[in-house]
Amino acid sequence: MATFRLSRRMRSQRAVDSMSDGQFTVLAVLTMHGPHTLGELADHERVSAPAMNRTVNCLQEEGLVTRTADATDGRKVVIDLTDAGRAVVQETVSRRDAWVEAALAELDSDERAILAKAAELMQRMAAR
Repeated sequence: MATFRLSRRMRSQRAVDSMSDGQFTVLAVLTMHGPHTLGELADHERVSAPAMNRTVNCLQEEGLVTRTADATDGRKVVIDLTDAGRAVVQETVSRRDAWVEAALAELDSDERAILAKAAELMQRMAAR
C-alpha cells in the first residue's frame, strides 16, 4: 500500500492538473523514446488502439502532440511532441523532483540508504 500511496502522491505533482495519468504517460514516452505511431504507443502502454486514439486526440486538442504522415508509409501517422508538450513534461518532472527532494531532506542518512537499497530491489522486481 505504501508504494501505491507514494506513487499516487508523486503523480499528483503535475504541470496540468486536469491531465490524466495516461495522457502524461504518452507525453513521457514520446519524450524518452521519440515519435511513435498510434499502434506503437498502444502496444507500449498495453491498451487498445481506439483507447490510445482517444488519448492522443485529447493531447492533440490541447496542442501537446502533432500527427504527421509517416515519410516511408503514407498509411501510418506519426505522433510527436510539440514544444508545449515538452514543456508540460519538463515542468511535471521538475515538480516531482522538487517534491521528492523535499521528502528525502526530512530523512536521515541511514533512512536514505535504506530507500536506495529498496529502490534497487524494486527495479529488479519491475524488470521481471
